[in-house]
Formats: sequence, C-alpha cells, structure tokens
Amino acid sequence: MTIKTFLAASALIALSATAALAQDTGTWNDGGYTGGASSSSSGSNILNSQINLQNTWSNLNGSIDTAGSDATAQGAAAGNLVDITTMNNTVVKNSQIVGAGASIGSNVNVDMNNIWGNATVANQVVCNGASVSTDPTYSATSNYQKCNASDPYGSINTNISNISGNATVQGSTLGNSFEADSNAPNMPITSKMINNSGTVSNVTANLYNVGGTATLSSSAIGNTSQIIHYNTN
Repeated sequence: MTIKTFLAASALIALSATAALAQDTGTWNDGGYTGGASSSSSGSNILNSQINLQNTWSNLNGSIDTAGSDATAQGAAAGNLVDITTMNNTVVKNSQIVGAGASIGSNVNVDMNNIWGNATVANQVVCNGASVSTDPTYSATSNYQKCNASDPYGSINTNISNISGNATVQGSTLGNSFEADSNAPNMPITSKMINNSGTVSNVTANLYNVGGTATLSSSAIGNTSQIIHYNTN
C-alpha cells in the first residue's frame, strides 16, 4: 500500500467514524442506555445517570421590614439536575428518573415592607432538569427524563407593601426540562421526556404602594425543551 493510498483510507475511516457518531445517539429507558454513539478517543464522553426515590422539599418562612436597598426571597427544589458545558467534541448520555414515592416541592411564605430598592419573591420547582452547552466539531446528545413524582409543587404566599422600586413575584413548576445549545456542524439529539405527575404552581400575593413596576406570574409545565443550533452550514 502506497503512502497516498494509506492516507486516503485513513481519512475515509475517520470520516465514517465521525458520521456514525453524529447519526447514532441511542436511547435511554428505565433499564439503562441502549445503543448510541460510541466513545471517542478524544473529546468529552459524559454518561450521567440520576435516580431520586425520596422526598425533596424546601420551606422558606420569614419577613423583611425596612431595607435600604433590594430585598430578595427565593425558594427552590429539584429531584435531579445536571449542567454540562464543554469546549470540544462531545458525546452526552443523560438519564434522570424520579420515582413514584418521591414528592418534590417548595413553599415560600415571606412578607416585605418598606423596601427602598426592588422587592423580589421567587420560587422554582423542577422534577428533572438538564442543560448541555458545547462548542466543538460535533456534539451528540441522548436525553431521557421520567418524572413519576406525586406532585412537583410550588407555592408562594406574600404581602409586599411600600416599595420604592419594582415588585416581582414569580412561581414556576416544571416536570422535565431539557436545554441544549451548540455551534457544532453536527448536532444530533435524541430526547424523550415522560411526565406522570401532577405539576402545580400556586401564587397568592398582595402588592400595595409600589413605586415601580408590579409583576405577578405563575406557570406549571409538564415537559419543556429548548434546542439552539448556532451553526448555519
């Protein structure tokens, strides 16, 4: 075999391997990972498996009276979370499961009065959350999320008065959340999300004498995905 022939064959093998990696991302299920992209000799190969079978609960109770600047009260609860950031070729295999015996929730009971800046009361509850951000030549992601929790539940009870700035009250409850972004030319993604839970967000708020903008919001979402591909090729 000549050097020229050898180099051509090597290039073909490398191209075939990259194509296979870009096209075959496999799938997750309750029994584990099936098929999918093979590991690469270079870059990042990330295998994440999270299982939560117990309660995860947060309670925040308090009051803030007379603050010279901003006042913030924030509650949060989550079953499984993963945040992945890489700067090279990446294969991600993610599995997150919350069992039926688990309860995920957060309660925020806070009053605010005489705040000279902005007043913010927020509460966020998520059963499974995954974020993948990569900047390589290729990025292959397999995502499997299953929420069987009895009730991802978020609650806010607040009274806010005499605020010089803005007053914001925001509640958010999510079953499964997946976000991915990359500028890779190849960005295959396989994602499956199952929500078998009651997803509840309750917000009870009274706002009085607010000098700036007053905002109330509440959202409950079973499954949500956001995928951004920057590459234009």
